[in-house]
Amino acid sequence: MAFFGAGMLVTFTEVAASLEDEFNEWYNREHIDERVNMPGFHRARRYIAADSATLVKYFATYETDTAEDLSAPAYMELLADQSDWSKKIMSQFSHFDRLTCRISIDQTHGVTGAAGLVRLFPPEAEMDRLREWLRETALPAMCQRQDVMGAALLENDLAVSNVGWLAAGNEIPADQKTEWLILIDATLPAAARGAAETVLGGDALTAFGMTASALDIGSYALLFGNQR
Repeated sequence: MAFFGAGMLVTFTEVAASLEDEFNEWYNREHIDERVNMPGFHRARRYIAADSATLVKYFATYETDTAEDLSAPAYMELLADQSDWSKKIMSQFSHFDRLTCRISIDQTHGVTGAAGLVRLFPPEAEMDRLREWLRETALPAMCQRQDVMGAALLENDLAVSNVGWLAAGNEIPADQKTEWLILIDATLPAAARGAAETVLGGDALTAFGMTASALDIGSYALLFGNQR
């Protein structure tokens, strides 16, 4: 089974240790269900870092019909009028980042208990060639590895993303560049990291004007998800 649509919101969050228990209760008991039941949304999953090399402790995915659902008026109204519990928790985020993505390659299959996430900023002039290489070579190679069940390419849409930043009362970040995410579904976190490091490591990206050291690779374990 592939993703539920062609759009995906991806968020990265952290809170102080003293708030972490309530943060997880809020996420599991209110936030996920609230988002899943919005127009255009279908499935949400949240993860926790599985090793010390992963930079951000929590990330979540929200699958939507299209990327434009992530800037729809109903969604913007909700961002501007959060519940009291949401306001309490969100005001205490120590780290927060959000990407509103178009799923440009979907080679996923089923539901797994772990994920790998690769963050990169490809040179604009190399995007077409890199996308084709990922579709035809790199992602299929990942999917053939032990315990890896699928992979996808997500491309952040800055126009959609900026609508959400403004609705949440934030300033649009300066010097924006289009970020890509490679999402790897695996049965074990180590398998996801191994796939990313093996397929994208070494000199694999030099032909596209990048180096492996420019990648941010994280491995995560699934905490909770819901869908409709």
